[in-house]
Amino acid sequence: MPVVEINTDLREELALRLSEARRRSDELFAVVRGNSLYERPIPERHRIIFYLGHLEAFDWNLLHQRALGLEAFDAAANRLFAFGIDPVDGGLPKDRPEDWPAEGKVREYVARVRETLDSGIERAMASGFRGEFPLPQLLNVAIEHRLMHCETLAYMLHQLPIDHKVFQPQSSPKQTSPIRKQMIEIPAGVATLGLARESGNFGWDNEFEAHSVNVPGFAIDQYKVTNGDYLEFMRAGGYENQALWSEADWKWRREQNITHPAFWKRSGDGWLYRGMFEEIPLPLDWPVYVSHAEASAFARWSGKSLPTEAQWHRAAYGTTTGEETAYPWGSEEPEARFGNFDFERWDPNAVNSSPQGDSGFGVSGMVGNGWEWTSSVFAPFGGFERFPFYPGYSADFFDGKHFVMKGGSARTAACMLRRSFRNWFQSHYQYVYAGFRCVRES
Repeated sequence: MPVVEINTDLREELALRLSEARRRSDELFAVVRGNSLYERPIPERHRIIFYLGHLEAFDWNLLHQRALGLEAFDAAANRLFAFGIDPVDGGLPKDRPEDWPAEGKVREYVARVRETLDSGIERAMASGFRGEFPLPQLLNVAIEHRLMHCETLAYMLHQLPIDHKVFQPQSSPKQTSPIRKQMIEIPAGVATLGLARESGNFGWDNEFEAHSVNVPGFAIDQYKVTNGDYLEFMRAGGYENQALWSEADWKWRREQNITHPAFWKRSGDGWLYRGMFEEIPLPLDWPVYVSHAEASAFARWSGKSLPTEAQWHRAAYGTTTGEETAYPWGSEEPEARFGNFDFERWDPNAVNSSPQGDSGFGVSGMVGNGWEWTSSVFAPFGGFERFPFYPGYSADFFDGKHFVMKGGSARTAACMLRRSFRNWFQSHYQYVYAGFRCVRES
C-alpha cells in the first residue's frame, strides 16, 4: 500500500480532539462514587464498569492491527469490554458485580491501551501511514464514538441516586420571559438530508448519501414541548386513554406501568425534576424528556403529529430565501449563545432561552437542550454503504423499530451538531435526553 502523508495541522487537530474526548469521559467516571461503578442505573444497559473499559477496548479493536500493526497484550479484556457479559438479546443482562474485574485492573488496562495506542499513532503520523482505511477517518470514528458514550454515560448517571455521585457545578439556568406558544408556518420547499461523499467531510455511514426531498408546507411548534405542556396532557388522562397510543405502545405502557416521564418524581401532590445533582420543583418551562411512544401519544392528544425527518430539516435549516444553512442560526460554528450543547450544562434550560439560535423561519431551540423525536423510522439513505471496519454501526438498527432523532442535547459534543448527523432509539426508551415538538399539515 502507498504511504499516505498526514499534514502537521491535521495531526495536531486529531491529537488534540482525542485528548479532549478522553478528558470528557474521564470527568464522567470521576462523578461516580466508589463501588457505584458496579451499579446498573438503567436495567437495559451494562454496569458502569463496563463502559470504563469499553471506550479503550473499542479504540484498541478499531486501530491496533487495522491501522497501527500492534500486537494484542490482553485479548480477554479486549473481548470482555467489546461486548460485556450476557449482552442483551431480548432480555436484561444477568451479570453480578463480582463477575467483573476490580476497578484497579480495569484502570491499568485503560492506561496501557492509551499509552500503546498513542505511541503507535504518533509513529504512524510522523512516518506516513500505510493502511486499508484512512487513519484520520478511523480516528474520527474513535473520537465520536467516545463522545457519544459521554452522552450515554451522562443520562445513565442521571438515573443513579444523587448520593452516589460527586457533585459537579454547572452554570445557572438562563433567565427567560414567559413563553408565548405559537406555531410557525413553513412554506413548501426543499430539504437536503445527508452528507455528500465528494465533500470529503467525516460522517457515519448512515449520513450518506446527500439527497433532496420536496417538503409540502406545514406548521411547526416554535418551541419544544415543555414539562408544563406535558403536565396538562397527564392531567387530561393521557396515560389512561388507550386511543392515544398505538397497540404496541399501549401494551408497553401497561406492562411496564409507565405513568410519567422518567426524569420526573412524584412529591406529594406535585412533581420534582430529577436533575443530575439535585431534585428540584418541576421547571415548567424546560423541555420534557420522554420516549417516542409518550411523545406520539401527546401529539395525538394535541391534534398534531411528530415531524418527519425531512420536515424537521426544513424547519431547522431552511430560510425564507430558499437557501439552506449549516446550522439553524447560520454558518457560524456552535457557541454557547446559540444553545445549550457541547457539555454546556448537566440539565436543560428553558425552551426559549437561546433566541440567537433561532432558525431562518424563527423556530427556536432546534439544536441543543434535548434531541427531538421524529416520526421517521431509522432507515438507510439511497447510496448507503456500511463501514467495512464497523459494519453493524447502523445496519443492525435498520429493523423498523428505531426512530430518527435530530438536534442534540446539552451533553452532545459540538462536532455532532452537524446538519447530517442522525441519532436513533427504540420507541419505548425513556432515558435519553430526548424531547419533541409537533407539526400540523397545512
